[in-house]
Amino acid sequence: MLSRFQRAPQAAVLSIICASYLMIILDVSIVITALPKIHSALHFSSTNLSWVQNAYTLTFGGLMLLGARAGDLLGRRRTFVFGIALFTGASMLAGVAQSPAWLLSARAAQGVGAAIAAPASLSLLMVSFREGHERVRALAWYSAVAAGGGSVGLVLGGMLTDWVSWRWGLFLNVPVGAALIWAAPRYLPETERRDGSFDVAGAATSTLGMTALVYGFVRAASDGWGDSVTVASFALSAVLLIGFVFNEMRAEQPITPLRMFASRERSGAYVTRILVVSAMFAMFFFLTQFMQGARGYSPLAAGLAFLPMTIVMFAMIRVVPRLSGRIGSERLLVGGLALDLAGMAWLSRLGEGTPYFPGIAVPLVLMGVGIGLALTPLTAAGIAGVAPDDAGAASGLVNTAHQLGGALGLSILVTVFASASRSVAEQPPTGVSPGGLARLELAHGVASSLTGSTILLALGLLVAIVAVRRPPATAPVFAQAEAAS
Repeated sequence: MLSRFQRAPQAAVLSIICASYLMIILDVSIVITALPKIHSALHFSSTNLSWVQNAYTLTFGGLMLLGARAGDLLGRRRTFVFGIALFTGASMLAGVAQSPAWLLSARAAQGVGAAIAAPASLSLLMVSFREGHERVRALAWYSAVAAGGGSVGLVLGGMLTDWVSWRWGLFLNVPVGAALIWAAPRYLPETERRDGSFDVAGAATSTLGMTALVYGFVRAASDGWGDSVTVASFALSAVLLIGFVFNEMRAEQPITPLRMFASRERSGAYVTRILVVSAMFAMFFFLTQFMQGARGYSPLAAGLAFLPMTIVMFAMIRVVPRLSGRIGSERLLVGGLALDLAGMAWLSRLGEGTPYFPGIAVPLVLMGVGIGLALTPLTAAGIAGVAPDDAGAASGLVNTAHQLGGALGLSILVTVFASASRSVAEQPPTGVSPGGLARLELAHGVASSLTGSTILLALGLLVAIVAVRRPPATAPVFAQAEAAS
């Protein structure tokens, strides 16, 4: 089967892989600029609104490793096509949703489809491009999609919400998904089926444990840390996640082989990714609310406000391999995260009257450059040095860290936002109108949440400095890429 691929244009292979991952990543953020419209159309509460994202990211991240295992056993192209088909059908159902429960159920089904398709896409990239120049170039595009897809979704979601309806951000997946289902069998290689079993217990305990953890944070934001349901959610999460670890130690074929964490560099890359993505996706969520609620931007204007960040992220595609060959992937990772941290720290100082330029635009550009530089070496560190049999598990762990990071960061910082907003409401400034007070509460809550994102990025930078040092096989790969270019 691979000989057939070798005759296929590599551009077509990379286009299918990147288009599928872009569609999947877009759905994390494409609804963000539409959230005020969804809030009023389907009558969500303010705290439960975060579940429009979390219902997707939790099933996506929680079932990713099971999806990776399915690709290893059933064939990665076959699994990829099935996942895209499920994702496409669920997108249609989400687009016609008439109630919160309907939308959240469809979003969860989208996450299941994404969890099946995404690990297969990265695994297919690894087997389709030779190690060295070819794979680094392909990884640079893949990482650019991972980094820039979120901000592209904000722009696209704003356009569709303003010009047509928030529902079209979900309908858009239907023709794209159909095209991918048609193209995949024609260009992507198939891998052989293998004997083995599915670790259903591991998938169930990890997904339900993370869901209970996120629900605990969201519940705490609305009902307080002492609420009995909040405490029960955290306790249940602890029991389930401990059970997951014990299950993986005993399972004959675990979805998360614990040997994957034997490498300090790979483990550090996963932790760093969780922290960085937590900070970035929470920033997208809260800054969009600020621009629409406090500054009066339309959904389209709020989406376009992220365009400078998107442009510089994708501009890093050609820069990263050259810089890695000259200064090393470790320095590139640390330098990129430092720029990202500087931009977030600046943005966290915003207030109700902060102008777009320079107070918002310049920090976004800094973050775009930083994350664009950092994500390719971070992705390479997460998959480098693994045996071919563990390629699916490594790909799944990279994507799991990405999606669970987004869900955890948002759920944690929702509690920060709620607490900061309440503090203003309880001691309002004198002479402020009700409308002005609402904008002040929003601005203070968003600034406090962005301070939380700054702390998460600082922790991510610290882990990268301490743990992600000289990722195995990464430096030679980038050196080869530079020599070949």
